[in-house]
Amino acid sequence: MSNPTIPQVQLTALQLTSSPDPHQNLQQIEQLLQQLPEHRPQLVVLPEACLCFGAADKRQRQLAELPGQGPLQEALAALAKRYQIWLVAGTFPLIDHVDAVKFSAASLVFNPQGECVARYNKIHLFDVTVADGTKHYRESAWTQPGTDIVTVTTEFGVLGMAVCYDVRFPELFRALRLAGADILLLPSAFTQVTGEAHWHTLTRARAIEQQSYLVAAAQTGVHANGRQTYGHALIIDGWGRILADTDPDQPGIATALADASTLASIRRDIPVIEHFHWSQKVFHATTER
Repeated sequence: MSNPTIPQVQLTALQLTSSPDPHQNLQQIEQLLQQLPEHRPQLVVLPEACLCFGAADKRQRQLAELPGQGPLQEALAALAKRYQIWLVAGTFPLIDHVDAVKFSAASLVFNPQGECVARYNKIHLFDVTVADGTKHYRESAWTQPGTDIVTVTTEFGVLGMAVCYDVRFPELFRALRLAGADILLLPSAFTQVTGEAHWHTLTRARAIEQQSYLVAAAQTGVHANGRQTYGHALIIDGWGRILADTDPDQPGIATALADASTLASIRRDIPVIEHFHWSQKVFHATTER
């Protein structure tokens, strides 16, 4: 890792079956936090839409808070402080002014003192057609896409932030690695159909390509609106090994110890970043006639 002062960190991804009720979801989160290993420092990642899932997007907008203001952000900060963890609050609807029509799907990072130290707005929005009961997903109807790549420096390494559908865009993850990321964060809510087809392949690929740990939180089960999510919260190391994988049939935690020396060895033996030249060159496509 990038010269951490603490060489080991416990990585934990939560798997939830979130409802439209934020307070019910907070209770579910705290029940799982009570099962955490004792090791500190510990990084805990919540899934996408952790505090409200299965309601219409209009409900998300009604719940949206201004940055640093509001009872739901206060509750998340309090959990980080109470359990003395780095807490990545999945995604949460934030607005930057009260008259905003759309919200940001914001992933917030709280330190063990309960301070919000970073915000990443989901860049790639899930506007797709899937062969499931929902069929058409249009996140852009109510969500404003983000534009900024975000990393967070901690005492155990550099965090690189992404959310769910972002995993299909490897360029983002290479940019995070070039910015120093050692641990990739992926709060998610993959559909059952796309999860069965691609979840393990995509997450392992991103970890292998960037020689980084990957912490992928997940939603699971059937939600209030009938949407079915895949589950399988994961901890993956920089060699692509799955260190922890949850039972997809119920809420739970995936947790494993990450070691800076293991990551350093992988990066030293196969120095991918040293061999990477695309950022220094411009490639022009030509067509033969």
